[in-house]
Amino acid sequence: MSTRPTVLITGASTGIGAVYAERFAQRGHDLVLVARDQARLDALAARLRSEHDVAVDVIPADLTQPGDLTTLETRLRDDARIGILVNNAGAALSGHFVEQSTDKVAQLVALNTTALVRLASAIAPRLAKAGDGAIINIGSVVGLAPEFGMTVYGATKAFVLFLSQGLSLELSPQGVYVQAVLPAATRTEIWDRSGVDINTLSEIMEVGDLVDAALVGFDRREPVTIPPLHEAQRWDDLQTARQGLLGQIRQSAVAQRYQTPE
Repeated sequence: MSTRPTVLITGASTGIGAVYAERFAQRGHDLVLVARDQARLDALAARLRSEHDVAVDVIPADLTQPGDLTTLETRLRDDARIGILVNNAGAALSGHFVEQSTDKVAQLVALNTTALVRLASAIAPRLAKAGDGAIINIGSVVGLAPEFGMTVYGATKAFVLFLSQGLSLELSPQGVYVQAVLPAATRTEIWDRSGVDINTLSEIMEVGDLVDAALVGFDRREPVTIPPLHEAQRWDDLQTARQGLLGQIRQSAVAQRYQTPE
């Protein structure tokens, strides 16, 4: 058994989650792999045990189901070996908002936001008490871009970014590292599941490249890692502009432009 912290990864049967499992196993971490597809999980777990000599637990779970979510929350609260949570499970929806069913929209929000924040909430107090550990939340650059037209998906990913930044401010002084990873289009099954033909995309990142870049950011302890962003100063400029805007807000007084009706 590894002396390194165990890593729990959601959405681990394929794509980004499966590559995170591979990379952390290469680093000598034991794993807890979570996804709906038990056959895929079992096959991945068997390979990682054999190739990297790590312990791998498999938990088949649908994170939109309260019972499955409760099982994972209990594991995160009680298993002191788990020191890293990778909140990767997520989905997307194709089409315009008015074309999407209310049930599908609600299910998307439940998976991309509610499940993510509940799992973070389950592990964070224990990590803070221990003064160590990490939470990796997989967001998306779409959360920065309502212009992309993926309204609900983008809104859930904006939530992931805000939550991660807020948790980082709260938890980093207590020794807990929180990282938001913002991919752009990446070659995973999320496209097929959301009804989008991946071959219609002009540019797409390979999943191994995405995770390797994200882990460089992890090792550097970046609060926000955007693997496809080539000029890091752009992010710094955005944060400076945002803070400048906040500095112009005067809570007790209405802005002059709103005091005289046109």
